[in-house]
Amino acid sequence: MRIGVVEDDDGVAGALIDGLAAHRIAADRMSRGGDILTRHPKFDLVLLDLGLPDMDGIEVLRSLRQVSAVPVIILTARDDERSVVRGLRNGADDYLVKPARMTELLARIEAIRRRAVRARESTSTVRRFGDLAVDLAGRELTMAGTPVPLTTKEFDLLAALVDNPGTAVSRQQLMDQVWGDAFVAVSKSLDVHMTALRAKLGRPPRIETIRGFGYRWIG
Repeated sequence: MRIGVVEDDDGVAGALIDGLAAHRIAADRMSRGGDILTRHPKFDLVLLDLGLPDMDGIEVLRSLRQVSAVPVIILTARDDERSVVRGLRNGADDYLVKPARMTELLARIEAIRRRAVRARESTSTVRRFGDLAVDLAGRELTMAGTPVPLTTKEFDLLAALVDNPGTAVSRQQLMDQVWGDAFVAVSKSLDVHMTALRAKLGRPPRIETIRGFGYRWIG
């Protein structure tokens, strides 16, 4: 794969390029947000800093999402919850805070690559995660071959998460998809159904809470 590194700090960019090269991953560096908006078709994934000299990284992300679905990992020094939530809500696939360990960054890249491969290859309506199988068409959950009874809303929540494994799904998206709106009155119902669903899925935990944003299926 080829990665686009959008980073204005020469030292950080150089370390990223060298680290990726050491693991046989080709990468091109750009120092301005506007560059990735014209060069994105060349890349399989983008590492995006938020503090860029020509435009804020969130604006770059918004513009990029209008023309491309290329996976984006935000890699920035901004570690506040608001920045994380804004990044994910505007289309980032993942968010890492500098200084990121290369081993963790490589793991995140590999996870995104696996999801992309599954999305291209999967023609079945069944999603399998170890001994757990979710039949989206048949609306059935089985664990080790044994059916697990779910309510309509519990299955709808499960389907929304397993259809995008590893991807952060906001509370608003879930409420829109399952209830048809995102009014505050629905929020409590989401919490109740999510608690019940998690209890039925058992251990180890399969649904990760992303504080201030939503949930992610980790299977």
